[in-house]
Amino acid sequence: MRGLTGSGDGGDANGGAVTGGGSGNGTGTRGRRFPARWAASSTALAGLAVVGVFAVSCSTGGTGTRDEGPAGTQPVARITPTASTPSRAKPTPRVDAVALLKADPKVGERVRTDLKPCTGDEYPVDTSYGKLTGGSAADVVVNVMTCGDSVGVGTYVYRHRDDGTYDNVFTTEQPAVYGTIDRGDLVVTTQVYGKKDSVAYPSGEEVITYHWANTRFSEQDRVHNDFNRAVGAGEGDFPQPTEPTKN
Repeated sequence: MRGLTGSGDGGDANGGAVTGGGSGNGTGTRGRRFPARWAASSTALAGLAVVGVFAVSCSTGGTGTRDEGPAGTQPVARITPTASTPSRAKPTPRVDAVALLKADPKVGERVRTDLKPCTGDEYPVDTSYGKLTGGSAADVVVNVMTCGDSVGVGTYVYRHRDDGTYDNVFTTEQPAVYGTIDRGDLVVTTQVYGKKDSVAYPSGEEVITYHWANTRFSEQDRVHNDFNRAVGAGEGDFPQPTEPTKN
């Protein structure tokens, strides 16, 4: 029995882990188990905290700074191309220059007589339209030439009247004359020929500019140009081209 008792005593000594542990060491054991549970809870909380930090990091773009949303769109000005409006200016009415000349008493008899078609119904007449006299309609400059050499024989300026007719306000008749419109002025050029000059090579020219003022044309400027007589002799050949010099 003692053996049993001894066993019990011995068991008491060894059984401390079972029964004796319940009264003495059991408290210590339970004291060790509770911290383990808290440690598990702390681990779980730490895990939640890490997840929270990760979630915050994701919301901030992982840069530590808050990512803003897309920038607000500003209205963009749009330029709508506009189609070019076609010009509505009325075309300048054309006149029958030959009819004007033949009905004009200021045109010399010789010019009217010689005014005939060169080929078919084509007359040697040039016509220009433009503002010269300040009227509401364009003025007309008419140049009469010869058929063979196209040399001018007369220049005439016609001003439009309110009743639709035209009035001759300028006339000059001489060999090799030609009139043009230049920035609102009338420019009359006359070729000057010497005794031995051919029609194609005059010795010079007179360029006279006329300006309209006080219901008439008055001379504004005059320029005389002398041409080189050596040109147009028909002798000599063109110089041969040479290679450019190289440095």
